[in-house]
Amino acid sequence: MKNFDLKHLIAAALIAAAYAVITIIFAPISYGPMQVRISEALTVLPYITPVAIPGLFVGCIISNIFGGYGIHDVVFGSLATLVAAYLTYKMPKRILAPLPPVIINGLVIGWMLHFLLNVPLFSTIMYVAVGEFIACYALGYPLLLILERFRSAGF
Repeated sequence: MKNFDLKHLIAAALIAAAYAVITIIFAPISYGPMQVRISEALTVLPYITPVAIPGLFVGCIISNIFGGYGIHDVVFGSLATLVAAYLTYKMPKRILAPLPPVIINGLVIGWMLHFLLNVPLFSTIMYVAVGEFIACYALGYPLLLILERFRSAGF
């Protein structure tokens, strides 16, 4: 992004705050081997604007500080979100926009939880990926459609 000005910084900060607040409010289902992190619906935002990439990354860092899995989650979970957000930004078609968080978080978070909690790897990857699919496609994709409609209307 060429010109990251105050307006972009504020937008990124608002996305970070929204991600963190939603994750923490829904903490019982936001963390663990079986999770549906509602805030992951916001991971479609990089498809619309690259400003969302740092916002999601910072929001995830804040959320993972409160998650109880320590530095592993803060580092690996947040980096997974950063990579997924960048890949979402690069997606060629709208229907594919929610896919990077499903795949990246399924693999990275699934592996991390397997390592930290000594739970079966494949099932943990699948549980996380299914939770991501619910958040990203059932919640995030409709959000993306609504935001695109607003954008095309001039908002």
